[in-house]
This record gives sequence, C-alpha cells and structure tokens, in this order.
Amino acid sequence: MGAVSTASVTDGLQSFVSGLGTSRDKAATTFYGVPMWTDDQLVNAYRSSWIARKIVDVPALDSCRRWRSWQAEQDQIEAIEAEEKRLGLKAKTLEARIKARLFGGAALLIGTGDANPAEPLDPARIGKDGIKYLTVLTRRQLAAGDIETDPLSPLYGQPKFYQVSGAAAQVTIHPSRLVRFIGAPHPDEDLAVGANKGWGESVLVAAMEAVKQVDGSAANVASLIFEASVDVIRIPDFMASLASPDYEARLLKRFGLAMTAKGINRALILDKEEEFEKKTVSFATLPDVMDRFMQLASGAADIPATRLLGQSPAGMSATGESDLRNYYDRISAGQELEMTPAMEPLDECIIRSALGARPQEVHFIWSSLWQISDIDRSKIGESIANTISKLESTGLYPQEALAKAGANTLVEHSILPGLEEAIEEAGGLPDYDAELQAEQESEMERLAAQGQQGAPGTSREV
Repeated sequence: MGAVSTASVTDGLQSFVSGLGTSRDKAATTFYGVPMWTDDQLVNAYRSSWIARKIVDVPALDSCRRWRSWQAEQDQIEAIEAEEKRLGLKAKTLEARIKARLFGGAALLIGTGDANPAEPLDPARIGKDGIKYLTVLTRRQLAAGDIETDPLSPLYGQPKFYQVSGAAAQVTIHPSRLVRFIGAPHPDEDLAVGANKGWGESVLVAAMEAVKQVDGSAANVASLIFEASVDVIRIPDFMASLASPDYEARLLKRFGLAMTAKGINRALILDKEEEFEKKTVSFATLPDVMDRFMQLASGAADIPATRLLGQSPAGMSATGESDLRNYYDRISAGQELEMTPAMEPLDECIIRSALGARPQEVHFIWSSLWQISDIDRSKIGESIANTISKLESTGLYPQEALAKAGANTLVEHSILPGLEEAIEEAGGLPDYDAELQAEQESEMERLAAQGQQGAPGTSREV
C-alpha cells in the first residue's frame, strides 16, 4: 500500500505532461451531453453550409420527387390529381418535409372553412371541393398544447391541441386538422423541452459535429493553398537593423522590387551574405483526409456519398448501385411508415373533395425511386413473355387469365405503357372460352358429317 501511495503522490508531473485526468485526456471515457442548438443557429448552418443544406433537403426531395400513383378508374384518377394540383399538395408537402427536418417539426393545416378549427375534423363530412386550402406551418409557428397522458386516448403521447403563435387573435387547432411531419423523433417525449415539446428535433443536431468537421477541414485545406510555396530569405543582422527608423521601409521597398524582378525576369538579386530558400507544402495526402471527413458526414446524414456529394463511386468495378438501392429502400420505408400514416386523414379528405364520395377501391402506391435502364426493361419484358408462353403450353391455366395477368404485369413494369387502354379501345381481350366452345362445336359437326357419309347402306356416285 505504501508503494501505491508514493506513486500517487509523486505522479503529479507525469499527469501534467500526459494530460491524464484532464479534459484533454485522450484515454478518458467519452461522455455525451444534451446538444443545444437554437433556431437561429440551425438556420445559419442551413444557409451558410452547403452540406448542411443537402442533409436537410436531399431526403425530403427524394421522398416527394417521384410522388405516388392513384389506383382507380381513369376519370377518378384525373379528378384526384387535379385536386392535388389545385391545392399544391406536392410542393407544400416538400416544403413541410424540409422544414420538419430543419426545425424538428412542421405540419400542413387542412383548411375547410369551418368556423371553429378547435373541433375535430371528420373526413366523412367533406363534400365536393370541401378542402379550401393547405397551409404549411412549422414548429416555430405551431405551439403544442398539453400532452395527452391518458393511455386509452388515441392521442396518447401527443398534444391535445395546437396554438398558432403570432396571429392577430389566438387560434387553437385540433390535431386532426394537421398533417404532422417530424424531423428526428425524440426517444422519450418526457425529455423534450421548450419549443421541441410535442415535436421532434432537427436532423442537423446529430450530424452537426460531422458537418463542422467537414467545413473546418475544407477551410484549413483552402488556407494551406496560400502557403503552398513560401519564400524564405535570411538577412544578416536583421533584428539589430530593425532599430533604425527607416530600415523597415527600405527593407520592404527593396524586397518588393526584388520579388517583382523575380516574377518578371526570373531573376532574384540578393546580397552575397543573404540566403534565399523556397519552402513547399505537399498536398498528396490531403484528398484522402477530406474524403474521410466527407464519408463521416455521409454516414451521419445516412445518405450515400454518390447522392450527397454527387460524386462517382470509388474503387474497381464500383457502381454505387447497392448504396443507392439501400438508400432508396430507406426512403421508401419512410414513405410507408411515416408519410402514409401522417397523410391518411388528408388523403381521405382529398378523395371526397375531388369525387364527392369515397369509393373503397380507390388507393395509391408510392412510385419507385429506382429507375431501370431501357436495356434492363427490354430483358424484363422478354422474361415476362417467355414465362407466359411456358405457362400457356402447360395447359394448366385458362388463356384469358394468362392474358389479363400478362397485360397487368407488362403495364406495372412500364414495358408497354397504355396497354390496358389500347385493349379496351380494341374491344377488350378475346373471349377464349367462347372461341374454344365454337371450335369444339365445329369439330363435332365435322365428325358428324364424316360419320354420315361413311355409314352402312349408303351409296356414293362415282
């Protein structure tokens, strides 16, 4: 015990030198604090850092750019799409998604012209042209009310109401009138404080350190460019000569003229006792360092570098296809798990506002972000045709069923767009059952005629 005590007392200088036990101790355990970013800081980062802007914008844009396809009768589809266009739904959804990712939350207000927006919205009461407008409101404008703590309530864990701040008169809005989009959800609503109460937090909060490292390293590399080549001149008695009042002016004038001669005439005139040396900086490893910081930011944003930075995939035989597929799968999952439930009340209202009723068969599917090439599409069409041909040759499936399935498959894979409409204009698919029955009846008549001609007791003229 005595040896241990002596070591702990005499270890002061070693601890000071190595930094053990201080905030700069490299071996110290990392701990995490609550990141506090004000709205002004988030906006400044979004406006001044291109990588911060892309982290916010790119996933929001990708979740909306291909949009969705309605599945219904053609006239119903046209009416619903016209209603979406009238309301500016696609553009306003993109705006709300971007602001939700930046501030932590945003919403679309479903304007129906009701006198009291504090009352719940019943989509079943929406009639033709029932939606008057859609308004984008951010977390900064929508203050969440008391959180519902009753576990038997459908609003459990969510605000009971919202209030629009900054309005001439205080406006209370029921949650059913809002299409809420959340940036990064809080792991526990009880831990949310201040304006984030009832919302999420900015996606930049977790990625901000990586963004700052990229911006900081890029700024440092840019400053090094000015020091890529530095001229060093050694002058005898330089420090002692500075005591003369006019020495500095004469020195600057002299070497200014010397550098001018060097730049124009490629010659530098120096005193015999003076020395000239050029210091150069190597940038050979800096691109690799920058790439690592970029990859770090790409991982923090959960966006592949090929999409975030717009760069070509690196490495032999690298296409970046798997990275993009994984990214598009994540966007598709967000559409199904986040956007669809959030937009469901609005979609019910849009269908009724466009059609005046709610046909149960009307629904939509999100369009795929992954687009295949014309060559791959041709191969898929050939594969579908071969499969249908083989199934038909087995005789196990009715021809009419195979024809309908083949037409649907070709249209869904965009092999023959407009095939269904062309079939309808041509009078529909052939009635294979009627054709088969007609062929069977014709064959029976032919056999019957042959039997009558060859029956006993009959004669034929030669």
